[in-house]
Amino acid sequence: MTEITMPRLSDTMEEGVVVSWLKQVGDKVARGDILAEIETDKALMELEAFDDGVLEQIFAEAGTRVPIGSPIAILGDGSGISSKSAAPAPLPAASTAPAPTAVTETVRAQGITSPDAPVERRKSSPLARKIARELGIDIDGVTGTGPGGRITRQDVESAQPPTEPAINAPVAAAPATAAGDFEEVALSTVQQVSAKRLTESMQQAPHIYLTSAIDVTELLAFRAEINASLQAAGAGKVSINDLIVKAVAVTLRADPSLNVSFAGDKLLRHNGIHLGVAVAIAAGLVVPVIRDADRKSVSAIAAESRDKAERARERKLRANEMSGGTFTISNLGMFGIEQFTAVINPPEAAILAVGAVTDGLHLEDGQVVVRKVLRVTLSADHRAVDGATAAQFLQQLRQLLEHPLRIVT
Repeated sequence: MTEITMPRLSDTMEEGVVVSWLKQVGDKVARGDILAEIETDKALMELEAFDDGVLEQIFAEAGTRVPIGSPIAILGDGSGISSKSAAPAPLPAASTAPAPTAVTETVRAQGITSPDAPVERRKSSPLARKIARELGIDIDGVTGTGPGGRITRQDVESAQPPTEPAINAPVAAAPATAAGDFEEVALSTVQQVSAKRLTESMQQAPHIYLTSAIDVTELLAFRAEINASLQAAGAGKVSINDLIVKAVAVTLRADPSLNVSFAGDKLLRHNGIHLGVAVAIAAGLVVPVIRDADRKSVSAIAAESRDKAERARERKLRANEMSGGTFTISNLGMFGIEQFTAVINPPEAAILAVGAVTDGLHLEDGQVVVRKVLRVTLSADHRAVDGATAAQFLQQLRQLLEHPLRIVT
């Protein structure tokens, strides 16, 4: 008999949600078969079998939040299916530990499945079907974004009509608002973890904010030249954000003062420059990391950013692709936001908020001219970075962006 426990799928994970079981009690399993889908603080991941056997018991039904190391199932030879003696004590209450963001990855547990699960099981998770029934949604009309096109809970909730309640969950305490004046929307694991981590960041890290208006007229022209060359070579395009990522990496390489983490009575100065690029997905906000960004070309950064952003939205990023960042860039310019402040992503010491490019009037040689202006706001942990150091970083970054040839030389 083998006890299947909730595995630790990331360094910061302390609990997971069983989204669906792809094998049921009595099913034969073979090594390598997928037992269940687990939602972690980082991703939607598949629990894979280590051994052959028969799934004898399931302790954590779909939708159950389970602490790391707690039993979720039993794998045996089939003789214990009707036995009640093997059942463990009830699962302890789950904790709410902080953690990074979400994606799909195959993770190995302990022993599981042989014959393929029926096709209908893979089309939609039990939790998704349950929520669809509660919301009155025809699940056959929902597009699945999970592995193999499976319909997940997020797919069902996204397909819900605006006038329908998000989830018919029981309310713990009577609300102050009259019934019918609100609707409850369950937070995804990513949103819960983000809420906890960012709250802790604001409470523990004294933020300082510095904004700089940068003339990016030459940067836009430089980008057009690069894209013309890439198009001639049959390669993908480079975005303004890709150039900003490269410029930040070059600035940090020249002056690593912000490539640090606060650690009590000391600072940890990171040797590698690993830049996180915030991406909004249906489940919340995730931050894929471009490792060693200072050593990569702008075109390489562009290709990697596109690939990771697409896989993040499809929840196919691996956990290690969203960890280890040393500095984060968040861009809301595509939404027409001209300027904003961002919350530091711990344990990093700084995050750069990038706004939209706007037209600005400048006086040159007695003539009023129109220039392209980009506003960026740096949020820094004042425990690790003082105002002058942060200002110097922005000054160096501005010089790079206003003289873009320096970015690639």
